[in-house]
Amino acid sequence: MFKAFLNAMRPKQWSKNFFVFFAIVFDKQLFHIPALLHTLAGFASFCLLSSSVYIINDIFDIEVDKQHPVKKNRPLPSGALPIQLAAIGAFLLAIFSLGIAYFLSPTFFLIGMAYLLMNLAYSKWLKHVAILDVFIIAAGFILRVEAGVVLIVVERFSPWLYVVTTLGALYLGFGKRRAELALLTKQAGEHRKVLEGYSLPVLDQYITIVSAATILSYSLYTFSAPNLPENHSMMLTIPFVAYIIFRYLYLIQMTHNAGAPEEVLLTDRPIQASVAITILAILVIFYLQ
Repeated sequence: MFKAFLNAMRPKQWSKNFFVFFAIVFDKQLFHIPALLHTLAGFASFCLLSSSVYIINDIFDIEVDKQHPVKKNRPLPSGALPIQLAAIGAFLLAIFSLGIAYFLSPTFFLIGMAYLLMNLAYSKWLKHVAILDVFIIAAGFILRVEAGVVLIVVERFSPWLYVVTTLGALYLGFGKRRAELALLTKQAGEHRKVLEGYSLPVLDQYITIVSAATILSYSLYTFSAPNLPENHSMMLTIPFVAYIIFRYLYLIQMTHNAGAPEEVLLTDRPIQASVAITILAILVIFYLQ
């Protein structure tokens, strides 16, 4: 039962919460111990809060997920985890995570509350509205970035990173919808109602627009942010970011093996290598020059 509940928390998706670290990394405070401890605690709080949201979402979708070729194996639709126990666990996770958030910062607590309420509305209503559903997902990433900002005393955090985060999240969101539509084919609307509002050609156009905009906005960040080296060495990371975007696009359009972005991150070696190189390059440029 404990293992089933842990699986329902979806720890693989905690990788999304690393966006909380954007502020401390890009504001050059990664080795400032008080700021780092605050951010680590904020990351833990968001992990528990997002797990609460995932469980609530699975409770709402339990009947539909029973018919899904992959989701039917999740703890709730498979019957491994009783609904009552899942609901109690989700409530306790939310209370505990928001308690940590309030202890860290009242503003961080408000961001956590906004994230929770937004996702409750998403799970009940908004996930059935095409386009808006992906924008809600992107808003969740923006709240994670903003949560990291309020946890520390920010000196020069570039607003371009909000733009990059928004566009990148839209890219991943539309990519995920495309992968779902390709997997479920004609039965897509039966498994996820919002897929009735999409088609592969339309999603391909959305993905093309936001992928190009993501690369462009990141490129603008690399030579316009106020706290970057004057030699513009940050521009050296542009090819790696572009490769990550192109690789994910290749996976969802050519191989049909891509689904949730966190699954791709944990399984695709080329993307893992590119992400590792990009992170290493950013750390070297920010902290060793």
